[in-house]
Amino acid sequence: MNTGNSMSVSTAIFYGKVKKKRTELALPADESEDEIGFSDHENDVDWTVDESSDGDISDEELQFEAEEGIVPTTEERDQEEVRAALCPPFHKTKNLKWRKKRSTAAVPEWKGSLPHAGNVKEPIEYFRCLLSRNIIEEMVFQSNLYAIQCDPTMPLNVTFEEMEQFLGICFHMSVHGLPHTRMFWSTKTRVDCVADTMSMKRWEAIKRFLHFANNDEQVPAGHPGYDKLFKVRPLLTALQESFNHIPMDEHLCVDEQIIPFKGKSQLKQYIPMKPKRWGYKIFVLCDGNGIAYNFDFYTGPIAAVEGFPDLGASGNIVLKLASIVPMYMSHRMFYDNWFCSVDLQVQLEKAGIHSVGTVRQNRLAGCTFTEDKVMKTYRRGTYEEKETTHDGTALTAVKWFDNRPVILLSTFAAATPTSTVKRWDKKKKEVITVTRPNIIQLYNESMGGVDLLDSLIALYRTKIRSKKWYHRIVFHMMDMTVVESWLLYRRDCKDVGLTQNAQLSLLDFKIDIAHCLCKENKGGLKRKGRPSQSTESALDGKKHRRPAFPLPPQPVRLDQTNHWPTMVSQKGRCKYPGCKGIVRVKCTKCEVYLCLTSEKKCFVNFHS
Repeated sequence: MNTGNSMSVSTAIFYGKVKKKRTELALPADESEDEIGFSDHENDVDWTVDESSDGDISDEELQFEAEEGIVPTTEERDQEEVRAALCPPFHKTKNLKWRKKRSTAAVPEWKGSLPHAGNVKEPIEYFRCLLSRNIIEEMVFQSNLYAIQCDPTMPLNVTFEEMEQFLGICFHMSVHGLPHTRMFWSTKTRVDCVADTMSMKRWEAIKRFLHFANNDEQVPAGHPGYDKLFKVRPLLTALQESFNHIPMDEHLCVDEQIIPFKGKSQLKQYIPMKPKRWGYKIFVLCDGNGIAYNFDFYTGPIAAVEGFPDLGASGNIVLKLASIVPMYMSHRMFYDNWFCSVDLQVQLEKAGIHSVGTVRQNRLAGCTFTEDKVMKTYRRGTYEEKETTHDGTALTAVKWFDNRPVILLSTFAAATPTSTVKRWDKKKKEVITVTRPNIIQLYNESMGGVDLLDSLIALYRTKIRSKKWYHRIVFHMMDMTVVESWLLYRRDCKDVGLTQNAQLSLLDFKIDIAHCLCKENKGGLKRKGRPSQSTESALDGKKHRRPAFPLPPQPVRLDQTNHWPTMVSQKGRCKYPGCKGIVRVKCTKCEVYLCLTSEKKCFVNFHS
């Protein structure tokens, strides 16, 4: 589609035309009759644009309202007009007969359940459940093959252990955050956990030849089967299968995710309303806690899902992501106004998936609400509710006015029972109570899963510069896998009743994974058998007493690899439980003091 003239879309198309009609409104009971003020706080939900009775608004009114904060500025309106022109309203649904809401039907309860966690596993175990050994072995094979294809005389010969160490070093780099990777090996800025694991030249060689697919099998552009993500498709497919098998919660949400990237790539998108405006766009299916169950990269036109009608790009992607959701289990799905439409909610309801979404006025065929200018004259918290039936599915639309108007559409939620929220009144200079419909509360509680996932990934993002466009995707997916593992760990901790203070933070969790990837089973095989429970409980007691030297993770301590005793000049207390000896013997790998005499064999017992 040519977007060169999209900026010339008329305001009548953007704002829409509605007929003036007197409608009964639900007003809050306990509010003053003063003019509605606007809050300094952000709205709980997305807001829709102001509708005019004739579809035209003068430039003077727009300028005044923009200065008052009522409508967006001229630049923001132009961006919204372009977006509205690129995503036209659905015309498949004919005008529906909307009426005042009469009654609310009972919603079937969720028929699924989450499995009970018997115990909490080690962080590295959660990570390896998602990024399995088969995925890393395929990375090793393809990287070695790519190095030979580039120069047969200079093979890479990377091993499985080195590939794990490469990933562990990347995670260490994301935590320490130095501006250049070579600074981790520099004398002035050396980081021991990185420099002692692998040499700089070896790490850069693995990074240079890091590959996931055979280039000889790539279909040329313009031919059937061409894939823009061919170079990382095996990794994405494997991670997607791992995410799909995670037990699913009741409340789900669909939203966009941006991988920040400003390099040269055909897949790079520009979304002005996002904090990171340039990058790769992903559509993610999450629950309210941020656990992702499915994702799909945007690579171009989105085709219809097999077995469903073509609902356009925004509707097709929701049906595609929801294909893994068990049918007729009464899951509840939430999404914003870019995805929401009457036809989409009808198709989801037929599959037994109830949904709620903010919706644009031009997607509600035949439904007219009170104009925004009229609702502004009423108290904050005013709402209007209507219902209709389409293709055997009951739909409810609610328009609520807080400091801006918003319209929501649902197949199960309604305005009642209402609740109250606190808002700041700029005119009165005090906090007031505002009535909030139930559908607003449900949307606010369940819609922020993807945003939460984005914020967790951004905390310790792997920012390794590279000339290869797909490296940014690879590092983002690795960070996403770590965050996913941590969220599953948190869910198990909550299930077994572990307090939040006793749980690992995301920072400690990622460091633990990086430490295990760099040191566990490197250079030898792990000894079989379960560790002594008495030793484990005693070591946990030492951790709570804050030892002078941090104890290594259990997988590293018991891997039976490169644990060598060495004599040091400074004395230290033995770290084996029950021993209080002062010794000079130290483990080179664990970096803890341990007794090693004819009477005491703490060194051997500590690593057994």
